[in-house]
Amino acid sequence: MSSPEQRQSLLGLIGQACADGARLAISCALVGLSARTVQRWQNPAQDSDRRVAGKRHDVRPHNPFSAEERDTALAVLNSEAFKDLPPSQIVPRLADQGQYIGSVSTLYRLLHDAKQMNHRGLVRPPHPRSKPRALQATAPNQIFCWDITYLPTPVRGEYFYLYLFVDLFSRMIVGWQVFDCERAELAGQLLEDICLRHGIARGQVIVHSDNGSPMKGESMLATMQRLGVGQSRSRPAVSNDNPYSESLFRTLKYRPQLPMEPFNDLLAARRHVTELVHWYNHEHRHSAIRFVTPEQRHCGSDRALLENRDTVFQRAQLANPSRWSKHTRNWHFIDTVHLNPERQKTKAPETVPITPQSHPVMRQLA
Repeated sequence: MSSPEQRQSLLGLIGQACADGARLAISCALVGLSARTVQRWQNPAQDSDRRVAGKRHDVRPHNPFSAEERDTALAVLNSEAFKDLPPSQIVPRLADQGQYIGSVSTLYRLLHDAKQMNHRGLVRPPHPRSKPRALQATAPNQIFCWDITYLPTPVRGEYFYLYLFVDLFSRMIVGWQVFDCERAELAGQLLEDICLRHGIARGQVIVHSDNGSPMKGESMLATMQRLGVGQSRSRPAVSNDNPYSESLFRTLKYRPQLPMEPFNDLLAARRHVTELVHWYNHEHRHSAIRFVTPEQRHCGSDRALLENRDTVFQRAQLANPSRWSKHTRNWHFIDTVHLNPERQKTKAPETVPITPQSHPVMRQLA
């Protein structure tokens, strides 16, 4: 928007140019205006800008942190214990310690204002296709998901292979091994060892995987049949059918502790994966299971932990009600986990043809 003084100055310059013989359109173009704008400005009844300013909504909270609270929260976020964690991981850990400094969104806002946020980019959206049969788990050791991922070696084009099984209900890694090749026989041996260590009975567990050759090999299929293990498969080249394994690999490979150099031998790779699995099972708070560790959910101790977190948040709300707009965070126990669930489709009402035998009025007319 231009002020009245600026308009009068521009109108004077354009008027002088036109008086000297210049065309109006050319004079207006030299100052970045259109002839229609100048004609509107020359109308005394429209001496002011009549555009309605857009309504801007303030997205900042009505009860922001004070300067002291902001400094305290940033000190906690940048402390040695939490400097590598996002607020979604920090808030439940503080709740376990009986502390509450702010919500997840508030802490994200503080980090954004302090220019401490990054963005890793988008992921290509999946193609809309029909999914495999839906499965659900209500307890540990009912559904296992597994897959194989690459680990780099010093030789370009050669890799070590991480075989990894994860429990669908608890997200706990129930079995893993690093080999130098992909073979169905090795996968069958690992599955047999998992069933033995976890006491899996016949018909108790279903194993979901993609369509790789180690998953469909005769040795693997024979082992599953001998152990009484059910099988579930993804569609070819559709990673979203096995999302839990893919998500697990992303979590493991995006840790700051991931070595920058390739693994020199199998022993080095297995040592690293040993530490990785221990961290994931016993230290990592998983966002999909209310930020408890997979080991806590697998053994059933997460119920009491979630109840304690809810108590901490309730006390925080009572102590400072102005910091809460509606209700506290949901710390309820998740009792069912779905794998490739079916979407609810609304069916159109069925139409029944009217016949003389079905309708009483038409039956009388007949």
